[in-house]
This record gives sequence, structure tokens and C-alpha cells, in this order.
Amino acid sequence: MRKLGHVIALAALALGTAAATASAADDAAFEAKVDKIQKAVITLDSHDDIPLDWATEADDPGKRGDDQVDLVKMKEGGLDVATFIVYVAQTKRTPENYAKAKADALTKFNAIHRTADKMYPDRIQIAYSADQVRKIHGEGKLVALIGIENGYVIGKDLSLIEDYYKRGARYMTLTHFGNNDIGDSSILRPELGDKGPEWGGLSPFGRKVVAELNRVGILVDVSHTAKTTTMQAIAESKAPVIASHSAVDALNHHPRNLDDEEMRALAKQGGVMQVVAYDSYLHPVPKEKTQAIKELMSALGLKSPEDLKKLDPARRKQYDVQMAAFDERWPRATVKDFVDHIDYAVKLMGIDHVGISTDFGGGGGIDGFNDASQTRNVTAELVRRGYTEAQIGKIWSGNFLRVMAEAQTVADKMQAPH
Repeated sequence: MRKLGHVIALAALALGTAAATASAADDAAFEAKVDKIQKAVITLDSHDDIPLDWATEADDPGKRGDDQVDLVKMKEGGLDVATFIVYVAQTKRTPENYAKAKADALTKFNAIHRTADKMYPDRIQIAYSADQVRKIHGEGKLVALIGIENGYVIGKDLSLIEDYYKRGARYMTLTHFGNNDIGDSSILRPELGDKGPEWGGLSPFGRKVVAELNRVGILVDVSHTAKTTTMQAIAESKAPVIASHSAVDALNHHPRNLDDEEMRALAKQGGVMQVVAYDSYLHPVPKEKTQAIKELMSALGLKSPEDLKKLDPARRKQYDVQMAAFDERWPRATVKDFVDHIDYAVKLMGIDHVGISTDFGGGGGIDGFNDASQTRNVTAELVRRGYTEAQIGKIWSGNFLRVMAEAQTVADKMQAPH
């Protein structure tokens, strides 16, 4: 009996060893597949916020620092294209504030050009078309695109749209938090005088803005807009429309997310929804956590994520420790949650109408995809769910580059002599 037991034990050990070996081989094959796809496709993030002091000694994008996106982290994670954002917050609509918004916008345009044209031209280059994205990537450099967040930066001056196009802008988010002269926002700002919908969607000026964006070749972006504004912009635009950083309302009800009707309309019109890796858009965040973060921000004198760099080391450590404690008590969304939203969008809209964004630098970031160095984790989850290399290529960049090219085609036709 002892001999038989010994034989059985040896057989069980052999089976266990064989299973472990097979599992290790499967893991190695999976990782190799992810690496192959990661290298084969162009990975593009359609929304990366930058601070006003970007590309200065205070915030050098060529060094690994506190920013979620810099050139070092892009290389580490395999993020090929970052869309750097010229963002200006909504304020009261006065001539003085319009001038300030334009000045801040130009500061950020200049910072992006300074990074690529003067500081690190050997590492990153600005692309002005979909073909240039592919060409620059093929040369082994990182690629910068430029987007505008909040049409407030044009004030009431339509001519600024062409000016910003010449500076490299290739999409413009019509609104941000708060209504503006272009249209109604998905989130009102009572402190700025918002009492409800102001225009019933697009304003008369907003319709002119959409037409001018089409004419020059800037994509119309409906992230942040009210549903009425979104639907009217889709109907008005001659070029495909994008949602540069939004998630799925059916999976997590939030004013910033798109519902099924908006998503279907966007797809039918040829547009793309860039699903965003933003915690509170991907899953419900308990009110207790939101309040705790609000109180921490207030105690440290912070108004936005951009203010974090103003903290001295001791107070920054206090912030990081507290946030870690909050995340442990109330866990953040994960890469799996993120890809759940991608899955839903693909099934509803089709594989040709879904992309990826992060809102890094503007509050974005989730467990497993908290900065550009973790880009590969998203590719791995897409592979894990059975997406092919061709499909992953479309989601990561192909769909966004298609609408970029189509917007330019529309512009060329509109500008052609008749």
C-alpha cells in the first residue's frame, strides 16, 4: 500500500508540474502576443491636459516627473501619440475674460510647439494630419497632436478658429463645465449664472462655429456638451463628430457620459467615441469619497489637479497618503472596468466608431492605467477579451485617424473654388 501511495503521489506531482509548465507556457505566449500587437499598432490617447507652465524649467516634459504624461512615460508604456490639450476653464463671459482665455490658450499652444520644435525635436514631433502621424511614428519618434477643450477660447471671434487650426488644433470641444456662447453644457455652473439650458442646444453663434470648424478642418467634439447640443452638432456637422473623452451612460449614469441614443447618432454620422479612463465616469463613486476628496483639496488650497505641483513636499506627501487611504477604502475603477465600457461601445456602435482617451492631467487615471507608462495594460486586456490585432489597431488609433482625414477632406471640398 505504501508503494502504491508513493506512486500515486509521484503521479500527482508530475501532473501538477506539467500543468504549471503548461500554464507558464500559456502566460509566455500571451505576453508575447501582447508585445507583438503593442509594437504593431499605433497607440493614440486623444486627451492629455497640460498645465500653463508646461515645457518650462518648472515642468519639463522630457524628464520623468509627476505629470501622468511625459516623453519618458510614453516610451516606457508604449504610448505613441499624445493629444495635448489647450484647455481653458469657463469663466464669466466678459471682454476681459475672453482676452484672458485667448492668452492662456496661446500659452499652451506655445508650450506644445516649444516641446516639439525646440526642446525635444529628436524625440517628438507635432502631426498636422493623419498621414503625418503615421510618417512620424514610422521614423521612430513620438507624436504630438493638439486639441482644444472649451470653445470659450474663441470668445465671439470666429476668425480665431482658423488661427488655432494654423497653430495645430485638430479638434475643439464645444463647451466645458458651464454654458458658453456656443451652446449648453452637460454640467451647469450656477456661480457663473447658469440657471438651466440657455440655448436649447447650440446657439445661433454655435451653428456658425460648427460650420467654420468644418470649413477649416477641425473636428467638432461633443464631450462636455448637453445632449441637445450633442445631437444638434451631429446633425449640423458635415464632417464626422467625435466625443474626445466620454464614457457609457448605460454602465454608469453621469452627466458627462453618452447615452445609447447619442452613441448611435455619433456612429451613424461616421464619428468616434473615445472612451475615457476616468474613475467617476466608469463606475459610481460613493458620496463619502467625493466629500473626503473635496475636503482634502480645500484644506490644501487646491482648486484643480493642476495645483498639485504648487504644494511643498510635505503637503504633497500628505495629499498622496490621504488619497491612497481613500482609494483603499473606496477602490478606484480598473482596466477591466474601462474595457467594459469599450466592449459596450463596440457592440452598440461598431468596431469602427470607438477609441481610447485618458484625461490624464485633468483628473483621469484608474488602477492599472494611471499614467502613460501603463499603456500596455490596456492592450493586454483587449487581447484577453479576444480582440484581434486589426480591431485593436482601430480602437487605439485607426478610427481617430480616419475621422481626422475625413474632416480634412470635407474642409478641402468646402474651400475648393466653385
